[in-house]
This record gives sequence, C-alpha cells and structure tokens, in this order.
Amino acid sequence: MPVAKRIRPLDLFTREEWEAISRRNSWMGPALVAHCWAVVIAAMALAIWQPWLIPVSVILIGARQLGFAILMHDAAHGALHPNIRFNDFLGQWLCAAPVGASLSSYRPYHLSHHKYAQQPEDPDLVLSAPFPVTRGSLRRKIIRDLTGQTFFKQRRNQFLNAFGLGIRPGQSAANRAQTAREAVFPFLGSNLLMLALLTALGHWWAYFVLWLLPLATWQQLVTRLRNIAEHAVVPDNDDPMRHARTTLATPLEGLIIAPYWVNYHCEHHMFMHLPCYRLGVAHKALREKGITDRMEIKRGYLSVLGEASGKPEPVPA
Repeated sequence: MPVAKRIRPLDLFTREEWEAISRRNSWMGPALVAHCWAVVIAAMALAIWQPWLIPVSVILIGARQLGFAILMHDAAHGALHPNIRFNDFLGQWLCAAPVGASLSSYRPYHLSHHKYAQQPEDPDLVLSAPFPVTRGSLRRKIIRDLTGQTFFKQRRNQFLNAFGLGIRPGQSAANRAQTAREAVFPFLGSNLLMLALLTALGHWWAYFVLWLLPLATWQQLVTRLRNIAEHAVVPDNDDPMRHARTTLATPLEGLIIAPYWVNYHCEHHMFMHLPCYRLGVAHKALREKGITDRMEIKRGYLSVLGEASGKPEPVPA
C-alpha cells in the first residue's frame, strides 16, 4: 500500500526561514471563524434590507458556507487554535455542524487523503479520477449543483444512513449510520437554532432563502470547483509538487469561489500542518526561491475548468 511522497520543509528552507513561514498565533483562527459568520450576517442583513440583492447574498453566503468547510478542514489539522479542545469546538460547532459536516468523521478521512494523495487508496480519488470529462458532462454537473439536485441527493442519503435506512445490516452499515448521525443531528440542531433566531427577529423566511438556498446551490457548485481545481487532471500523481494544484485566484474568485486561501492547495499538500492563513506566505517564499516553477500552478479557475472539460464529445454512431 504505497503512501504519497512527502517534502521536508528543511530541504527547501533554512530553519530560520521555515520558522518565519510556519509561525502561528492563537487569535487568527478564531478571527477567521468570526469573519466568516460576520460576512454571512452582513449578507443576510443586506438582502433583508434590499430584497433585490438576494442573488448577490446567496452567492456571498454560499461561498462562506464553503469557508466554514475550509476552516473545519484547518481544525482537522489542529490549525485553528493551539488548544485542541477549543480548536475542535470551533471546528465542530461553529464551522462543521451548520453546513452538515462532522469534524470527528472528517479528520481521519482527510488525513488518509494526505497519506495516500492521488494513490489508489486515496479516499478522495473518486473526486478527481473521472476527469477530464466532456464540456457537456461538466455543464450537466453544474446544472445539477445550481438546481439543488446534488444537495438533495447527498442529504437524502445522509439522512437515510443516519436512521439506518437504505443500507444493508452489518458492521460497515453500523459505521456508516454512526458517521451520518454525527453530521445529521448537529446539523438539525444548529439549523433549528438559526431558524428560531431569525424567526424571533421577524425574518423566518431568511433561513430558507438566505441560508438553505445558498447551501443547496452555490455552495454545491463552489465545492465542486474547488475539488476539480485541487486534484483533477494533475500532471503527476507521484510528484509531491505536482499531485495537487495551486490556482492563482483573482480577488473576485477569492470572494465568491475560493475563500481563506483554499486555492493554495499544492502548498497545503507540501506542508499540510500550515494554517490556511500561512499558505500565501509559503507560496511567496517558494516563488522567491524559484521553486514554484516545479509546482503545478494554474492562473484562474476558468483555465482549470478548460483542462478538466477537455475530453472530446463522443461521435454519434
């Protein structure tokens, strides 16, 4: 069972350089979680004030819902706060639960992805292996995301598993049911609390239009775009600088597609314990040393989608 090749930071940097790049603090993680919620609340307030801005708020909130998943991901690496209990509290209850995820289930799954990145044992390989696809196939995927079909299918299966329905008896079935319950029950509790708060403020409809709708549409799309950009059609599954991709995002892409430095995915796989807020610093240091020339880097998400949808359409018989 081969594991993915690793890079030692001290093979690329001096000890002093690496200490500067990897420096953490105890307030940045909580500040990012607070920022994520502040953007959601501001976008909700904007749409409540001017309902014609609802489409803009749906996009902004959907991107922050991905942001919660990104910050949960940092918590899985113990990178949100040096106190592991507080780290896990932030990651689970303020990031994972509201969007239907579970930190305790995600952590071992994700660390396995790092251990076997782009190898046959990688649990995320199913997300990148089908690419490239045709433009028609990608278009259909995007339509399913934006019309809520992807969300409905995922949540239906998750809820059925949580209640032991639709899966065969046995140990694996019990594990699947437990994993689903770890996500479903906190999701229901946190979302009922959100609905109650908005109802108390006289805006019950905002939960459905300004939280559930973004979660079912834009968040699904940007999650797919992130997955495609990170590992689809990478040039070398065995090179630790080329089995994950960094996408140089514009400020607009950072706002509505790739928040919290998630676009620096090659750097994340090279140095998986770096907090997200240090990935841009690492990229700059690598560029100054000329190392980025050896890495898989693309400029903008459209260029990545062009490669991922480059499979020719089948010729009619």
